[in-house]
Amino acid sequence: MTSRISKTIEPFALVHINLVTGDERGTLLPDMMILVGAHGRIETVAPSADVPVPNEYHVLDGTGKYVMPGLINAHTHLFSQGRPLNPKMATPKGQRITAAIVHSPVGKPYVAATAKNSVRTLLESGVTTIRTLGDIAYEAVALRDDIAAGEEVGPHILASGPLLAIPDGHGAPLIALEGETPQDMRANTRRNIANGVNAVKIAATGGVTDSQVLGEAGAPQMTVEQMRAICDEAHDAGILVAAHAQSAEGVRRALAAGVDTIEHGSRLDDALIESFKHNPNALRGYSALIPTISAGFPLHAFGRDVTGITEIQAENSRTVVDGMLAGARAAHEAGVLVGVGTDTAMTFVTQYNTWRELALLVKYAGFTPAEAVRAATRTNARILNVSGITGSLDEGKYADMMVLDSNPLDDLSTLAHPKLVVAGGHPVWHPAPKRFDDIDRLLDEAMRREE
Repeated sequence: MTSRISKTIEPFALVHINLVTGDERGTLLPDMMILVGAHGRIETVAPSADVPVPNEYHVLDGTGKYVMPGLINAHTHLFSQGRPLNPKMATPKGQRITAAIVHSPVGKPYVAATAKNSVRTLLESGVTTIRTLGDIAYEAVALRDDIAAGEEVGPHILASGPLLAIPDGHGAPLIALEGETPQDMRANTRRNIANGVNAVKIAATGGVTDSQVLGEAGAPQMTVEQMRAICDEAHDAGILVAAHAQSAEGVRRALAAGVDTIEHGSRLDDALIESFKHNPNALRGYSALIPTISAGFPLHAFGRDVTGITEIQAENSRTVVDGMLAGARAAHEAGVLVGVGTDTAMTFVTQYNTWRELALLVKYAGFTPAEAVRAATRTNARILNVSGITGSLDEGKYADMMVLDSNPLDDLSTLAHPKLVVAGGHPVWHPAPKRFDDIDRLLDEAMRREE
């Protein structure tokens, strides 16, 4: 049965549900009711027996079902579906060729269609809020605005536009604006803001996927001064800044510059942990970590014959992934805010597998299932500054939720197959994202193998 998304919001009541609140204790409230109004927001959350359902509301009987807040994915890309990336296209020359194609009159519609398909897949998998961190142009901005205008149904979107990098730095030129001086970085930030972004991404260090020499992944690529110029411009506009950083020195520089989230991360010492918790240059005085274990796990679990990466990329990934896992665990143990992002579109990181990041946080970072659910909902909402509208099922917030057959706190894999997704009050009936069975089989086997 194919999915169907309702563009019209009709008031409805979910009754007799088991409510997974998303707190760190794993609180479960039986036989609850949620009333959703025609404006797409939650009107009432109460025991089913306590509040009569108004006559004009559709009634959905959720007996035996579990309802929880929609997932939030804080690190997505929309330009691909998660099949292995071609290493030849990851070279500076390959990226320049690809960039010329996707910015051409033929390429632009393809980019827009791919982004729209990626957002639809994320939504049907239960993700009701996303942050993009490295777009080809401003396709995510356009999608965000179409959704806000009611022309499309989709998740809340925080859209970054192209990330900011040094010449031939990580992500450049395909998904980046390049600059050399702090003045260049300030100008590129203003350019993104003028094009409507509400997120900003910095390439503070080299990365694995486009590395060409040993040691490039994690090597610092920006100075504190360059990144401070970006942060100042973004923060003046009230926009949070994320930084790709895959070494301790890269993380240190980015935090000193005032970034609000570290993406991927590294091994952390006491000084770095303190910088996360108390960061006077960050927009809110603290920073958070988005480990993206989903992006590192396939490089750790599979050989080059499976991932298709080069020998240099494989060697670079070993140190980076070890640091990513150690940093996630250390941050969690130390009480640093740790959120959920998967780095969708990377090799073996599909648009529909956000749930796997929760399982990986349990496996590698010491989270309980309840803590992982909280990280993907309430904590992510706090990190992204959207707690006022989403992240929990409270009166007045948008009706962003998913209906499940079983309790995700008993088995996180039930998140892979929601029975119903609701985004801003819009039901997605019979959600059925397109899946890659071969990728899922390999990931399932690898996760079992490492238990």
